[in-house]
Amino acid sequence: MEDPNAYWSWSVETAFKALETQPTGLSWEEAKKRREKLGTNVLKAKKSYTLTRLFWAQLRTPIVFILICAACISFFLHNPSDALIILAIVLTSSFLSFQQEKGAQEATSKLLAMVQIKTKIIRQGEPTNIPLEEVVSGDVVLLSAGDIIPADCLLIESKDLFVDEASLTGETYPIEKIPLLLAPQTSLNKRTNTLFLGTHVISGTGRGIVVNTGKKTEFGKTAQQLRIRPIETDFEKGIRRFGYFLVEVTLLLVILIFAFNVLLSRPVLDSFLFSLALAVGLIPQLLPAIVSVNLANGAKKMAKSKVIVKRLSAIENFGSMNILCCDKTGTLTAGNVRLHTALAPDGSPSEYVLHVAAMHSALETGFNNPIDTAIKNAHPISYKEAQKYDEVPYDFVRKRQSVLLEYNEQNLIVSKGAVNSILSICSSIDMGHEKNTFSIESYLPSIIELYNELSSQGLRTLGVAIKNIGSLIHFTKEDEKNMTFIGFLTFYDPPKDGVIQAIQKLSELGISLKIISGDNAHVVKNIAQQVGIIAPRVITGADLRSISDAALFHLANQCSLFAEVEPNQKERIIMALKKSGNSVGFMGDGINDASALHNADVGISVDTAVDVAKEAADIVLLEKGLAVLSEGVIEGRRTFANTMKYIFMATSANFGNMFSMAGASLFLSFLPLVPKQILLMNLLTDLPEMTIAMDNVDKELIQKPQRWDISFIRKFMVVFGLMSSFFDYITFIILLFFFHTPISQFRTGWFLESIASACLVVLVVRSRRPFFKSLPGFKLLIATIGVLFFILLFPATPLATLFGFSPLPSFLLWTLFVIIMCMTLSAEIIKKIFYRSIS
Repeated sequence: MEDPNAYWSWSVETAFKALETQPTGLSWEEAKKRREKLGTNVLKAKKSYTLTRLFWAQLRTPIVFILICAACISFFLHNPSDALIILAIVLTSSFLSFQQEKGAQEATSKLLAMVQIKTKIIRQGEPTNIPLEEVVSGDVVLLSAGDIIPADCLLIESKDLFVDEASLTGETYPIEKIPLLLAPQTSLNKRTNTLFLGTHVISGTGRGIVVNTGKKTEFGKTAQQLRIRPIETDFEKGIRRFGYFLVEVTLLLVILIFAFNVLLSRPVLDSFLFSLALAVGLIPQLLPAIVSVNLANGAKKMAKSKVIVKRLSAIENFGSMNILCCDKTGTLTAGNVRLHTALAPDGSPSEYVLHVAAMHSALETGFNNPIDTAIKNAHPISYKEAQKYDEVPYDFVRKRQSVLLEYNEQNLIVSKGAVNSILSICSSIDMGHEKNTFSIESYLPSIIELYNELSSQGLRTLGVAIKNIGSLIHFTKEDEKNMTFIGFLTFYDPPKDGVIQAIQKLSELGISLKIISGDNAHVVKNIAQQVGIIAPRVITGADLRSISDAALFHLANQCSLFAEVEPNQKERIIMALKKSGNSVGFMGDGINDASALHNADVGISVDTAVDVAKEAADIVLLEKGLAVLSEGVIEGRRTFANTMKYIFMATSANFGNMFSMAGASLFLSFLPLVPKQILLMNLLTDLPEMTIAMDNVDKELIQKPQRWDISFIRKFMVVFGLMSSFFDYITFIILLFFFHTPISQFRTGWFLESIASACLVVLVVRSRRPFFKSLPGFKLLIATIGVLFFILLFPATPLATLFGFSPLPSFLLWTLFVIIMCMTLSAEIIKKIFYRSIS
C-alpha cells in the first residue's frame, strides 16, 4: 500500500490510480462532485455575503445590540409603544445601511470577476482555463512561465521547468523540477518532483497531477505561521485610530451622563436609554456603509477608466500616492520591441550573429518575451537545419539563456543575454564568421566602448556567444564558460504616443515618476530624456550594492532613474521611499515584480501580466499606460474626498448635538429629547449623507495627494461641534426663557433646529470654498431638501404624537428659521477662518 502522505514517492501510474484520474483529466461532473465534497481550493474560506448575514452585521455593533436589549426590557417594564418605536428606528437605520453595503458588495464582486486568476487544466481531454479556487484533487494542470502553482501537485512531465519556492522554503534561487521517484523521507526542499501551492513558475513548461488543495497543502498546513495579513493601508489605519477615538469619547459620555441623570433622581431605565441614544448619536453608525459605498462607487467609476480595483481600501492609497515607480518597457515605451541591428564585435552588420540568435530564439522554451519575438520576426528562416538537445533557462541572477543545439554538424551552446553577463563567460572573440578567434582580453575596452555608444543611443543591447561542446547532448550552467563572443543584437522600443502628456498630467497631480529598470543605464537615461524626464544622475544596481540603507533613504528621493536593477533591489528602493514618508505606487507585470508589488503602498499591474504579478497587485489596468493610470488616480482622490466629507459632517454635527443635549440634560428638569426622538434625529440627518458618494468634488482636492490626518479631524470636530452647540444653547434659551414653551414644543423646536441646521451646515462644510461657489451633487441636494420638507411637515401629522412632538406656532418657526440662517452664515465664516489658520 502506497503512503498517501508521501505522494512524491509515487510513480505516475500509482498517482493516477490513487487519485482516480487519468491523463485526459477529470470530467466536469466528477470535478463538481469533488469540489462539493472537499471544498474550494482556498486557504481561508471567503465570507459569503448572504443577505441574512449582511443584515445581521449591521445589528452586531455593541451599542446597537445594547440599545435593542434595553428597548426590549423597556417593552416589558415601562412603555411598550416607545420601545417599539426605538426598535423600528434602529431596524430602519440598519436596513438602510444594509442596502448600501449590499450594493457595494455586488459591485465589488462583479469587478473582481474581471481580473480573476485562472489556471490551465485538462478536463475531459480538452485544455481549459478555470478559476484557481475551482481546482480539485485529480486535476491535470498545465504550467508555463509566470503561472502560479494552483495546488500541491506531483510532476508528471517537465521541460526546463524552474520554480520559485522562496515563499515556502526561503530558497533564494529557482529550483529545477524533474519528474522522478523520491524516497518517502525526502525533505520538503529536496522534493524536486513536487510543485507547491503559492509558488510560481520562472521558466519552462510542465504538467502535474493535483494531489492536495487548500488547507491540506504544505502552505495550508503552516498557514497560521506563514499567513501575513495584508499590509494595512494609510486609510485603514486612520479609520481604526478614529474608531478608537470615538469609542473613548462615547464611553466617557455615556458613563458621565448616566451617572448625573441618576444623581438627579431620574428613572434609571430612562437615564440609561437616554445615555445610549446619545452614544448612538455621537457614533457615525453609517461610517462602515458609507466607506463601503464610496469605495465601491469609486471602483465602478475607475472600471470605466479601465482600472480594476482588487482591494477596495487601496483606492485611498491610490489617491494619496505621490511617487510612482515603473519600468520603461510598455509603460513609457510602446512595448513593441523591434530588432534594430545585428553587429559583429567591431560594429559591422553581421548576418551570422542574427542567424545564430534566431535559431536560439526559435528553439528556446522559456517564457515568451518580446525580445525573442522581435528576433524571429526579423529573421523568419527555416530551423530544420538545427536540432535542440538541451537548455538552461534565463534567470535573473545569470541574466542570460543558453541552448544546446546541433548546427552544421557541431554541437553548440548558444548563449544570449545582458552584454556584461555574456562577456563574463567568454575567453575568446570571433570578429566575423569564418575568421579566426582571438583572446578577448585585448578587445574588451573597444567592446565596452561600442556597447556604451549603442546604449547611449537608446538601443537595448544584448550579447551573443557560442561554444563547441563536442559530442555532448546535455549541459548545465557550469558549462557556460570559455565561450566565444560573436557580437551584439540591438533593439529599439520607441516612446509611447502621448506619454509626455501623461507624465505631465501625473506631475500636475503631484505624482513624481521614478523609473526602475533592469536595462543599461545609458538606455534608461536616453528614454527618460525622450519623454521629458531630466535626471542628471542614474543609480545602478552596482551602486545599490555599495549604498547603505541610510544613504539610500536620502538618495532615493533625489534620484528619478534606477538602472541595471536586480529584482530584490526594487523592493529595497520602494521601502526606502516609503520610510521617508512617501506614498509609493509600483507598476509591474513581470515574474520578478511580485515582491515589489506586495510591498508598495499601491501595487499596480495589467490584465496581460503574468499570474504572479496580477495576484500580488492591488489594482489591475485593462490597458497598460500612464494615461489610464492618471484617470484612476483622479477617481481615487474623488473617493477619498467624499469619504472624508462624511467623516467631517457626521462627527462635527453629531458631536455638537450630543454635547448640547448632554449639557442641557444636567440643567433642565426634564430630558431635552427622549431616546426615540434622538434616534429619529440621527436617522434623518444620516439620509442626505448616504448620497455623499455621488457628490461633486472641488478641483483643488484632486490636484494633489490627500492623506489621512486624525489631528485635523479632531480639530474640525471640536470647532464645528462647539459652533453647533453654541446655537443649540441659544435655541434653548429662546424657547425656555423668551417663549416659555411647554416640554413637547421645546422638544419639537429643538428637533427641527438640530436637523435643519445639520442638513444646511453639511452644504457648507462639504467644501473649503464658499458654499455658493461649490455646488453639491444632485442627489445630495434633493435628499437635503426632502429631509427639510419632512421635518417641517412632520409635527403636524398624526404620527408626531407617537414621538411626543406637537405643532409649532408660525412665530416660533420664523424664529427658528432666523437661528438656522445665522448658524449657516456663521459656519461659512468660521470655515474660512479655520482653513486659513491651518494653511
